Amino acid sequence: MLIVRATKKLLRLTGPSTARDDDRGTTLLGPWYATVLFWRPRVALLVNESTLLPVLVPLAPASTLTSRIAEQVTTVLTAHHAPAAIINQERQHMQACQLGATTNRSVVGVMIEFARLAEIHHNADPSMDLTGLAVRLATTPCGPLYDRNVSPDRELAATLHAIAT
Repeated sequence: MLIVRATKKLLRLTGPSTARDDDRGTTLLGPWYATVLFWRPRVALLVNESTLLPVLVPLAPASTLTSRIAEQVTTVLTAHHAPAAIINQERQHMQACQLGATTNRSVVGVMIEFARLAEIHHNADPSMDLTGLAVRLATTPCGPLYDRNVSPDRELAATLHAIAT
């Protein structure tokens, strides 16, 4: 079970919260946080709670967002050279998804910064696809990761190494 902690803006577009505040899900990487970027077309920005890995997903149609998250997370994990066994296991656990309200203000703060940076990168190079933009954002140093691996791409690599061993 995948738990996505969505902002109020996103919940207004996708439907009501169905997950409790204490739900953690069954995915290896844990819960994800999400918000909407009001681009044309609209995009959902997801950030993993433990690694702060960003993923961008087309929002339309908003009613089917939860069923499309696994595909895009898989694509981004593949772009980061995650082991196929871990990707497959994560994808399997993401087939069922519940939305809930945000509970971690630190992750929400990082998500806001990623939204600003994504806007800057998107305006500078509108031809960059969402996966390329997510990979670029993942190299951004993040305050909550300073005492560990500094950026989401490095934190992901360390987390995947720990899972694999």
